[in-house]
Amino acid sequence: MIQSLSTPLIPLAAESGGATHAAGPLRTALVVALLAVGTFFLIVGTVGLLRLPNVYNRMHATTKSTTLGAASIALGGFVFYGPGGDGLMALVTVLFLFLTAPTGAHMISRAAQRLGIVFEEEATWPVEPPESGAESASDDAGSDDAAPSDD
Repeated sequence: MIQSLSTPLIPLAAESGGATHAAGPLRTALVVALLAVGTFFLIVGTVGLLRLPNVYNRMHATTKSTTLGAASIALGGFVFYGPGGDGLMALVTVLFLFLTAPTGAHMISRAAQRLGIVFEEEATWPVEPPESGAESASDDAGSDDAAPSDD
């Protein structure tokens, strides 16, 4: 028998026997805030992917922002659905993101290094401070970094 066109083929969530989720104003505000934060971080990661110069910088920008953005959106799902069922799946998603994103970034950086992609030439490591005060006074007196004299 053919269904009439007035009957929807896929029932909406509100029509599926009380499967709606009532949320108060505080809970709704928290969900909206988490979604906004997540969207912000994902947009920043996209801009970083498009604007940064090499694979290492792009990987850093996208890994950090994807982890924070998607985790924030998943936490919004947890707040909306609660601790059981779909909310538990949202927490598992956050755990999965925090385990796989750094691992994937590490694998990509190792592959780029093995392919011979070099770091930026302008990148320098900071100088480590001396360990004791006595050594630093003698090191500063004979170093070339001292201020020039007026001789």
